Amino acid sequence: MKRTLLLSILAVIPAALMPLAAASQVAPSVEKGSVGGGDKTYNWEAFAGFGYTSLNQVNQSRSGLMGVNLSVTRDFGKYFGVTADGAYYKYAIVSGNPGAPTVDAVLFGPVVHAELYGKFSGFAHALMGGEHTGGESQTPNISFAGGVGGGLEYKLGPRLSLRASGDDIASSFSLINNSKALGYSPHLHWNSRAAFGAVYRF
Repeated sequence: MKRTLLLSILAVIPAALMPLAAASQVAPSVEKGSVGGGDKTYNWEAFAGFGYTSLNQVNQSRSGLMGVNLSVTRDFGKYFGVTADGAYYKYAIVSGNPGAPTVDAVLFGPVVHAELYGKFSGFAHALMGGEHTGGESQTPNISFAGGVGGGLEYKLGPRLSLRASGDDIASSFSLINNSKALGYSPHLHWNSRAAFGAVYRF
């Protein structure tokens, strides 16, 4: 009787420990949001950096403007996203511009991106929205604007990268003081932009 009871107890112990042993053999689950157990993928990214734009819509301008460029991107998968881009430019690189012109723009559009080599990746975007030129009484007050561009990124870590980008943005402003000759008819101008700063993913 005692022997049977002892054997029953000894049989219960391995039976109780067997699920633990089996659980230890299962591969750990992949963290949600990661691919193949690698770095976690983030759906949002924010960029902030130094910005530059040329100033072709202002008569007799001799210098482009410096300022700040900000953007937020929502990624949908590995290669595609949608970007909201905002920029404000105020400071001339060299003196010589008439008046005190400023440029601010709000643009939206799709972006495609891919890894290139090692820690380097690239992207291309097409943006549309509005642009305002201040300090020079431009007509119209806000012009439709849009263009294409792209850039390169260098990955510092899972969340942080350095970015250099450039694009060419078109807008349609009239020449200043042309009410008699041209009746404030707008003219298409292309402004090259550049930006350098940091990207944070979350």
